[in-house]
Amino acid sequence: MTMTRRIGKHDNIILNTIEGLVPQDHDVRKLDSCIDWDFIYPLVKELYSNFGRPSIDPVVLFKMVFINITFGIHSMRKTCREIQVNLAYRWFLGISMDEEVPNYSTWSQNYMRRYSDSDVFEQIFDEILRQAMGYGFVDMETIFGDSTHQKANANKNKCLDKEVAIVKKVYEDELLDEINKDREAHGKKPLKSNEKEEFNFDEKSGELKKDIETKHIKVSKTDGESGCFAYSHQTFCDKNGFVVLSLCVPGNVHDSVSFFPAYHLLNKKYKDQIKNLCLDAGYITPAVCKTILEHKQKMYAPYKRPMTKKGFFKKYEYVYDERYDCYICPNIKLLEYSNTNKLGYKEYKSNPKECKECPFLEKCTQSKNYQKVITRHVWEEYREEVMDEIRHTPKWKELYPKRKESIERVFGDCKEQHNLRYTRLRGIEKNQHQALMIFACHNLKRMARWSWKTSSNTIHNWLKMMISRFETHKEKRYSFWSTTLSTI
Repeated sequence: MTMTRRIGKHDNIILNTIEGLVPQDHDVRKLDSCIDWDFIYPLVKELYSNFGRPSIDPVVLFKMVFINITFGIHSMRKTCREIQVNLAYRWFLGISMDEEVPNYSTWSQNYMRRYSDSDVFEQIFDEILRQAMGYGFVDMETIFGDSTHQKANANKNKCLDKEVAIVKKVYEDELLDEINKDREAHGKKPLKSNEKEEFNFDEKSGELKKDIETKHIKVSKTDGESGCFAYSHQTFCDKNGFVVLSLCVPGNVHDSVSFFPAYHLLNKKYKDQIKNLCLDAGYITPAVCKTILEHKQKMYAPYKRPMTKKGFFKKYEYVYDERYDCYICPNIKLLEYSNTNKLGYKEYKSNPKECKECPFLEKCTQSKNYQKVITRHVWEEYREEVMDEIRHTPKWKELYPKRKESIERVFGDCKEQHNLRYTRLRGIEKNQHQALMIFACHNLKRMARWSWKTSSNTIHNWLKMMISRFETHKEKRYSFWSTTLSTI
């Protein structure tokens, strides 16, 4: 058989349809089969005018974003080029071979003029999650939470040193009331404010100025809303890896601080369905434990090693006596209550005269005045319930190991496959929209594959049942004729 050499290109071949060229098991078929994309029209209807020339179909625009994120394409410009030559993408968008692909700037202009100030991204995320719940894929009984960093589109060498006021935490007013109650119970004067406020005389202006507690941070010149040149996404998912909520905050905000606004939104939507929360060691603070337990939910967290110098007694080696409100040291001496500071910690101090002659002094404290000080938060009983009671239950052993299989895997998949590692956008609002679309694509991809697998198994089981019935019927017919012939 001789080798065939193709001469020239067969440009005269016209493809009348794309349907037969897209494989039946291609990902775009799975994405298109599990959801009715027409749900986008009523969400964006109010953003368009009733007059003027026809616009680009909004479903096509959002499907382009889903192609961009789902298939890990890092720019909309490149996405448009891929759609132009990829038949599967054209089939997914409903664009024929002779139809022009929307320009890459079309999406950006639509975003700036229509979608940037709307809540359409959150609504699309919620609708996809709602449909996943309809399939029965989402289990809201146990929620797994964590935060991940996404590198900002900012140059680390271009920054300013800025002095900013320390942001007031959401629970500080409630904590101040608790502190004052505790101080009054011990005969102490109540604190007027939980902030450090002083008035100094400014010689240049001749006025009294109020000094509020501040700190110095580095602020990017290119993206001032990013913290430490990154954004942080406080995210919650279920045991099956479906993301139920995500909130974008600056990267320099600690997880235990960004937890509260995200947890408020989570309870606002799904409070009645959530019974358990699994969080990592960064969330083990009295305020977080108190908030979760007061919502009648269980908090499952890991063991956190005491942050004590090597060779010294650990805090748990000092026994707390609730009745007399004091600590007992390993040498059976008392550490009595002294004060409750503005951070909410009660201070217990030892007697320096007894400590000076103590044989365990070198393992207890390095204080120059031979005095040991132990602190205990006014909400410490909530943290103790989480760490000393809930952590030792069989339910903890069942649920907490699933954390690495759920939320950690979500972050890993989205960073490797859906552009969550870096951001091309600037500003916290744009990155919130992008994060919602990334997690919406993650949910849609997972829902598409699960529903496709379920439907395939259903067809397979139906065929298997029909074959079994045919074989049974065949055996019955053979048995009938065998019996009949033997009687003749």
